[in-house]
Amino acid sequence: MAFSNLTSTFFTSILLLLFLLCTLPPHSSEPAPLPKLDVDLLEFPLNLEYLEAEFFLWGSFGYGLDKVAPNLTKGGPPPIGATKANLDPLTRDIITQFAYQEVGHLRAIQKSVPGFPRPLLDLSSENFAKVMNSAFGHKLEPPFDPYANTLNYLLASYVVPYVGLTGYVGANPHLTAPDSRRLVAGLLGVESGQDAIIRTILYEQANKKVDPYPHTISEFTNNISQLRNRLGGIGIKDEGITVPPTLGSERKISGNLLASDQFSLSFDRTPQEILRIVYSSGNEKSPGGFFPKGADGKIARSYLHST
Repeated sequence: MAFSNLTSTFFTSILLLLFLLCTLPPHSSEPAPLPKLDVDLLEFPLNLEYLEAEFFLWGSFGYGLDKVAPNLTKGGPPPIGATKANLDPLTRDIITQFAYQEVGHLRAIQKSVPGFPRPLLDLSSENFAKVMNSAFGHKLEPPFDPYANTLNYLLASYVVPYVGLTGYVGANPHLTAPDSRRLVAGLLGVESGQDAIIRTILYEQANKKVDPYPHTISEFTNNISQLRNRLGGIGIKDEGITVPPTLGSERKISGNLLASDQFSLSFDRTPQEILRIVYSSGNEKSPGGFFPKGADGKIARSYLHST
């Protein structure tokens, strides 16, 4: 009798377990949808990643995403004026690594959020010349050509990755999903490394004149950083490779391999600040610069539609 009761209890338990399993929601290998704000904040940096990927690909290979990974462009227009740079072998190797890293960044972001087609980008020597003219407050003669030689290309590269880096620092506190924060942390790590490499190469020759101009490499970086501060409109969030000691680490040194605040922490920027800089207009509602028709994604479009 005891055995019969035990058997009955056993089968009752099995039936109850099967019932509970059947009522559970089906298991899915798909990740949980990201919060809407996370999606918007993760899509926005695609603009900068497209910019960096095309600049580095064209500089190293003489062609861009349309040949390397056409699916990532989502049918967006090819960049304006990009061409192969005249680089020494070591720099070409470094820029090639950067280029493939940026392709990976595009894949990672598009794997997480819907994304948007590559926006129209102006990577022409004329556009970079305008940036440099604005940085120095006068027209450089001859016009600055980022593709002419290794040093010019490195100075042009100084213009690009750091802006995206500060954007990731600014976005991180507003992300809520662990997957979103993990993605941004991974992107930030590599972007920071790229910026550090560019700055280190330039720092090694900081006092060298940039032929044929009367300005040193250090002066170029300082003027570019000051321009980005002016365009961003929110004080100092950018520094060249040398600074007054009062702005250096612990206010004790002028060498400035890594731009950082008084606590040696990375500066942050909002999407509005970034748009002001990459548009070269100082106004997030006025496209231009590297994005002649404006950046894409909900955040960038919201400012275009408010004009």
